[in-house]
Amino acid sequence: MRTYDLSPLFRSTVGFDRLTRLLEGATTSDEAVSYPPYNIEKLGDDAYRITMAVAGFGPEDLEITAQQNSLVVTGKAKKEQETGQFLYRGIAGRAFERRFQLADFIKVNGAKLENGLLHIELAREIPEAMKPRAIKIETSSQRQPALTQQAA
Repeated sequence: MRTYDLSPLFRSTVGFDRLTRLLEGATTSDEAVSYPPYNIEKLGDDAYRITMAVAGFGPEDLEITAQQNSLVVTGKAKKEQETGQFLYRGIAGRAFERRFQLADFIKVNGAKLENGLLHIELAREIPEAMKPRAIKIETSSQRQPALTQQAA
C-alpha cells in the first residue's frame, strides 16, 4: 500500500489540523480492521445511511453512541451454549467496535436492525445562522433619502 507524506501541509496551514489528521488517517488505514463489513450510502443531498452486517447480534447486543463528530458502534455477543460439535464455524460472533468520523452538523436520526443488518440514518442539519444568506447591496442614492427622513 502506498503511503503519502502530508507533513508539508502542516507547515502551510493554520487551523486545519483536524483535516490533515483525517487525511493522514485515511491514507494509513489498517486493512485488517474489516469486521463487521459496512456500506455508507448517500440517500439525498443531506441524508446518509450506514448499513452494517451484524449477523448473530440482537438489539440488546449492540450499542450506538454519537459524540461530537464521531459515531461509535459496539457489539458484544452473548456466549452461546454449544449444543453440538461444529465442523465449520464461519459466522463470526466476536465483539467489535467500529468508529466513524462524522462531518460537522451531521446528526444521527435513528437506527433499526432487520435481517442481520443494522441501518443507521444520518442527516446534515446546518444551523440557520450558518446557512448562506444574500446581502442586499445599497447605493449612495438609495441611502441619501433615508438620512434626510431621519433628520426631519
